[in-house]
Amino acid sequence: MTHPPDHSQPPLKAHWASIHLRDEGATAGLGAKLAAGIESGLRIYLRGELGSGKTTLIRGLLRALGVKDTVKSPSYTLVELYMVSRLNLYHFDFYRFLDAKEFEDAGLAGYFHGTGVCLVEWPERAGDALPRPDLDLTLAYAGSGREIGVKAHSEAGERCLAKAKNA
Repeated sequence: MTHPPDHSQPPLKAHWASIHLRDEGATAGLGAKLAAGIESGLRIYLRGELGSGKTTLIRGLLRALGVKDTVKSPSYTLVELYMVSRLNLYHFDFYRFLDAKEFEDAGLAGYFHGTGVCLVEWPERAGDALPRPDLDLTLAYAGSGREIGVKAHSEAGERCLAKAKNA
């Protein structure tokens, strides 16, 4: 049985060095590798400019887990639920938030303290209302490709990275 991650530990200093992703396929491929380490209660935050590949990476992750439905950024609905085996995966997009108070007003905090997996685009738009992520991904333009930096903030994040590296 998988247990929710322990978020009470101090931040770890584990990093995945910046990785160059040559195209959209490589971005989706990295998402697929991260799928190998998905566990109950995991929180992954994705940062980057519009079009930097956040949704593409999440789409690759969800496809690798067996999701056949259309995967698009939930910028108007705020959250999409994907059920995979016994996991509930919640894909959030806070791009349209103009103020961090909108996160509280939307009543979304409960999703982040359960056993569901939270995949969040634009987490910075929720201000300090979000708990610390297990994995923090930052995507940036790099010519025709992308650079991604990954940082683990918990043992669950470390496990996810270790499994992804071996996938």
